[in-house]
Amino acid sequence: MMATATFKVETYTLGPLQTNAYLLTVKDGGKERGIVIDPGMNPKRLLDRIQHIELEAILLTHAHFDHMGGVEEVRKAACCPVYIHDLEADWLTDPRKNGSMRWQDVTPPLSTDPAEHGLAEGQKLELIGHTFSVMHTPGHSPGSVSFLCGAHLFSGDVLFRQSVGRTDLPGGRERDLYDSIRLKLYKLDDDTIVYPGHGGRTAIGFEKANNPYTV
Repeated sequence: MMATATFKVETYTLGPLQTNAYLLTVKDGGKERGIVIDPGMNPKRLLDRIQHIELEAILLTHAHFDHMGGVEEVRKAACCPVYIHDLEADWLTDPRKNGSMRWQDVTPPLSTDPAEHGLAEGQKLELIGHTFSVMHTPGHSPGSVSFLCGAHLFSGDVLFRQSVGRTDLPGGRERDLYDSIRLKLYKLDDDTIVYPGHGGRTAIGFEKANNPYTV
């Protein structure tokens, strides 16, 4: 049995596409420290919550507009760096690449300043007193990553509860998606909790047994 990380996970479902933003916090004496994974669009509730938190980083699983829409507001409020995979570094600054130009019935074109840090397969991030391992899990998008810490996996739009990410957007590739799930994520312990980019939590063992797209 894997040891469970001792941070608290809060979920904020944000924006018109109901994207999950995750706030991970630890208590450190009389203060809270935290990180945000995927600050989605219209992040007011998240901004209200982080007012008194020492935010160490914003981690992006990928740069589609519904996941990065709140980056600039959160970064400016918390004065913290942004991390994204190198393959999607320029998506933050380009509305055509992050998809916001294509979905103008949902959002105006979105862009942010560049990220401060790149991400790569196997990288270790030391944040809030824990080690987060970067897993490059392409398929939904070329720079999609998942973050693993203990028995906690933040999978972005790669793996959902009894579903998988779409591959029909620019840069998506079905074979890469299934390789990411079967050859990487499904190698994790069955009790690993999965926190997806949309919808409810699940677990690796449950998906291996019940996900109709991967069984």
